[in-house]
Amino acid sequence: MSDSRIAALVGSLRDGSYTRPACRHALAAAAAFDGVETDCIDLRKLSLPVFDADADEAGDASALRARVGAADAVVLGTPVYHGSYSSALKNALDYCGFDEFEDTTVGLLCVAGGSFPTTTLDHLRSVCRALDAWVVPHQVAIPGARTRIEGDEIVDDDVAERVEVLGRRMVEYARIEPDPRTIESTQNVGAED
Repeated sequence: MSDSRIAALVGSLRDGSYTRPACRHALAAAAAFDGVETDCIDLRKLSLPVFDADADEAGDASALRARVGAADAVVLGTPVYHGSYSSALKNALDYCGFDEFEDTTVGLLCVAGGSFPTTTLDHLRSVCRALDAWVVPHQVAIPGARTRIEGDEIVDDDVAERVEVLGRRMVEYARIEPDPRTIESTQNVGAED
């Protein structure tokens, strides 16, 4: 039985995606730890119509929420589209909420055809903050992905190492015990749940 479950949410729908092998590489690094189970949530394999709050159980929404909610840590992987993250990932995140992400460890990974994909990571960090997720400091941006990823393999050693560190951080940070509430917060009426 596993004591940590690490998922990666692959926000690319392309067959020749660079995001998918990068996410799998991170999961492989996480799986090297004893007691870790991984789950690659490939949005290309799920039916998720454009989110409608009046139909939030559409398609595979329940399965998506269950898989994300079962994870102790989640890597959000996305291609860079117009300086931000993919609509597929945005749509999947719209189906999720606090139940899936609050106090969950999150890692950020993006791939780009060009350079300087950091705004994408900033946008995702803001979304995670709104969901009360805990985003690890280490994040991965892969510029010029077509020269760094071939097929299912990362061929750039520096990129491979950064992605492996992200996978390891997912496990390490997911296993940190939360701090107990302070005496001050337990006596402060305004801080009660």
